[in-house]
Amino acid sequence: MKKYTFFVSYLLILTTLTSCEAVKTIFKAGMYWGFILVIAVIGLIFWLFTKGNK
Repeated sequence: MKKYTFFVSYLLILTTLTSCEAVKTIFKAGMYWGFILVIAVIGLIFWLFTKGNK
């Protein structure tokens, strides 16, 4: 059932989005994930430095 769901969603994306819009959407999502990961890594480093000083 999961294979059919993936296939139907993939087919829907292919028919509704042009290639430029699909690429733009993928890069936009990647940019947001990049921001989240950078903030998380900076927060983790800051937390490790403050924990090490105590």
